[in-house]
Amino acid sequence: MLERLALTAVSWPLLSRLTGRLSDLRLPKAILVPAIRVYARAFGADLAEAALPPEAYASFSAFFTRRLRDGVRPIAAGEGVVVSPSDSRLSTIGAIPPDGRLDQVKGSSYSIEALLGSGDDAAPFRRGVHATLYLSPAMYHRVHAPVDGRVRAWRHVPGRLFPVNAAGVRSVPGLLTRNERVALFVDTEAHGPVAVVLVGAANVGRMSLAFADLVTNSGRPGGRVVPVEPVTIRRGDEIGAFNLGSTVVLLLADSKLLPAATAGDLVRVGQALWRRS
Repeated sequence: MLERLALTAVSWPLLSRLTGRLSDLRLPKAILVPAIRVYARAFGADLAEAALPPEAYASFSAFFTRRLRDGVRPIAAGEGVVVSPSDSRLSTIGAIPPDGRLDQVKGSSYSIEALLGSGDDAAPFRRGVHATLYLSPAMYHRVHAPVDGRVRAWRHVPGRLFPVNAAGVRSVPGLLTRNERVALFVDTEAHGPVAVVLVGAANVGRMSLAFADLVTNSGRPGGRVVPVEPVTIRRGDEIGAFNLGSTVVLLLADSKLLPAATAGDLVRVGQALWRRS
């Protein structure tokens, strides 16, 4: 009970918005650079992979959404390959049941309809496959395209910002359907419809898209957006970014995919998650 109350207290979007403003402060190098190095040591972030040295960042937020050096995340090649969109711990990977409900933890599940915010958008994914990928604070926090295709629409669903750690997943029913999130709907030739869902979390809670001006946890209302022209993406292209840790949920209508990774694995951007049978 106390754990649930504590999680509820920190889930208010305004609290994360204030944290975000602090992370955006432009600090003197004498303060910011040592803070970045301490953070990297504490959480195990690999500064050698970053495109820029710690001295190049104007704020902690700029460091946290850092880009990587070219070539450090090779993209798996091959026809019918679906790659990881993020550096993550692979929480779940498997088939989507006909009822469209996915396990959050043992004994607790949520519906893909609630996740996507629409029954019509959820319908193609029943009997398809899914994966849930958790990003820790140590990880690279930009999100990349898992497939070749065209983004035909996206939906921003405002909500709370519960922590997505083990305590949150264990204590908050339907957590991934209650947190603020952005669902991208992608049409592909190889796999049919694909959905990439970015789920926000406590502390900053901000998500952005690489091809649109959407920035979440900014007080704006949510809604569905259909671009004038679909946005073409290639496997490995950057599509969005998180501030602090969160979760990506992948849904694919293609039921003929075979997993190339196992739940519990630590995966990186571009690593194969599925291959076509």
